[in-house]
Amino acid sequence: MKVTVIGGGLAGCEAAWQLAERGVDVTLVEQKPARLSPAHGSPLLAELVCSNSLRGDGIETPAGLLKAELRAAGSLVLGCADATKVPAGDALAVDRHAFGRAVTVAVASHPRITLERRALDALPDGKVILAGGPLVGGGVERKLRALCGDRFYFYDAIAPIVDAESIDWDHAFYGSRYGKGDGADYVNCPLTKDEYVAFVEALRTGTKVAPHPFEEPRYFEGCLPVEIMAERGEDTLAFGPMKPVGLETDAYAVVQLRAESRQATSYNLVGFQTRLTYPEQKRVFSMIPALAKAEWVRFGSIHRNAYIESHRLLDEHFALRALPRLHLAGQITGVEGYIESTAIGLLVGLFIAGELTGSAVAIPPPETAFGALYAHALRPREPKELFQPSNINFGLMPPLPYQKGRHGKRDRRLRHVERARVAHEAWTKTLSAMAGTLR
Repeated sequence: MKVTVIGGGLAGCEAAWQLAERGVDVTLVEQKPARLSPAHGSPLLAELVCSNSLRGDGIETPAGLLKAELRAAGSLVLGCADATKVPAGDALAVDRHAFGRAVTVAVASHPRITLERRALDALPDGKVILAGGPLVGGGVERKLRALCGDRFYFYDAIAPIVDAESIDWDHAFYGSRYGKGDGADYVNCPLTKDEYVAFVEALRTGTKVAPHPFEEPRYFEGCLPVEIMAERGEDTLAFGPMKPVGLETDAYAVVQLRAESRQATSYNLVGFQTRLTYPEQKRVFSMIPALAKAEWVRFGSIHRNAYIESHRLLDEHFALRALPRLHLAGQITGVEGYIESTAIGLLVGLFIAGELTGSAVAIPPPETAFGALYAHALRPREPKELFQPSNINFGLMPPLPYQKGRHGKRDRRLRHVERARVAHEAWTKTLSAMAGTLR
């Protein structure tokens, strides 16, 4: 049986790759370039529309642990990310165009994947994976809405990008927090207290893009617009994305810039997702001394991200209970972030491959990062329990066994990592055995 994957983002490409690598023929349908969402502008697959960072890569962090598990499971996305990474301290950031090209070439050249560039206004026949992302629209969205009934949504925002040559280097310096990386991974733009206070006030009072009257803004806490953070208190940013901690500076606050490509010809403002209007972005961000004469490659923007209550609507393999031949993957299932979306795509690809070949795939253990995301999306909840998208974090994992004595944060993290490593190794052995039966 051939599987149709709708959507050539991270989850869709990963799901298609996992299926194809296990002997299943796949048709990957991507609407670009004929139809673009408000957040996309490139015909490449796996386009990164927000930051070019896949977050921390250290194994002791939740994001780093998830990446390690993705690599061990043969993730296409992580393989391409590792091949196109740019300096970013202890984070994994990529040259977004090189990354998109790498994924596109890999998918388009796979002998078991047929890439079709066209818009779909109806669900195709047969087994389908809908990985159209949180911006899915058209007839497919209407069908999903009819099947799911009421669904929730939240807003996500994109950070602006500045031309490297327009940065005022008399008011900027290289450096990573706590000396991580090679010392030149980030550009730091310091502000005095007076400059910071004026900047925060401008963020608070700046003209913002208003949502449609029928759309109530609900923001994901891990990706708040910078002006929303500013509204929460004068020092919120100074203790958040603008904290000067870990840098050799006496500045009151610091804006960090991260390279967008290996050539470092442009930089994005780290943590500066925004819904300010374009003229206001130019005015307000020019108050940062190092960016007073900045030339903006891209302004920030805002778009609607939709997700469903997966635990109510999907079965244990992410198939829609109202239409079992339709599986959902990626952010629309209620996870947030590039690698989290990739992980769900990988799992759905494995589940369907197992189903089609009669080789059942075990649910990943809850002690693993994979299992923690799986449980977040699908575990039963009380009727009034709020369901919101989440990044991977240790809080999603089962509590650690009691251990007498006092234990610091790092020790607890390392215990989580070791427990996850053992559980993940046992799980991946079952995948290796399955792969042998599918080829």
